[in-house]
Amino acid sequence: MNKVETALVNSLPRRWLQRFYEIQVLLRFGGRQVPGARALEIGCGSGYGTQLVLERFGAASVDALDLDPAMIRRARRRLAAYGDRVRLAPGSATDVRAALGTEDGSYDAVFDFAIIHHIPDWRAAIAEAARVLKPGGRFYFEEVTAHALARPTYRRLFDHPAGDRFTAEQFLDELARHGLVVLGSVTRVRGDYLLGVATKPCPAGSVG
Repeated sequence: MNKVETALVNSLPRRWLQRFYEIQVLLRFGGRQVPGARALEIGCGSGYGTQLVLERFGAASVDALDLDPAMIRRARRRLAAYGDRVRLAPGSATDVRAALGTEDGSYDAVFDFAIIHHIPDWRAAIAEAARVLKPGGRFYFEEVTAHALARPTYRRLFDHPAGDRFTAEQFLDELARHGLVVLGSVTRVRGDYLLGVATKPCPAGSVG
């Protein structure tokens, strides 16, 4: 993210939108996690999303990563009161194992608060989210589509990968390709934004 987008993401209006609209939509679609849930947030920035995962979704612990070490430092200060319930690390959403040593099926929930559209290999990020989810786990996503990124305002103010941007349909198709099933429906905002929750089904015959 460039300086303009970094400032916007960390602004009060953005945080209010996340807390009072986006989180409400995701809770309606996917609900709170059961007590004891272990969650992952990709691209945690200054840690505000991680705080919401703990407070609003009931996660017992959250692992969070971000490519920018400066953001990890800010998140560490914000989240210090949560102690060992939070583990922060610099790293890429396309290789969680390298950042956190995460094995397959490690998390009850993975959260993507508008990060995957920043990743050139966005398909690899979805594949990694699917890999680290437990059967029965949930992938909470809020994303910006190619439709929005093509708008003049976005092109002037923000810096995003120029190629292979995804539409809402392409994003949902990629979830399905990795075995993730959307719960109920998704919210599309003017074709620009996509909010929803997908689950990783339990194997047939298992209890989950």
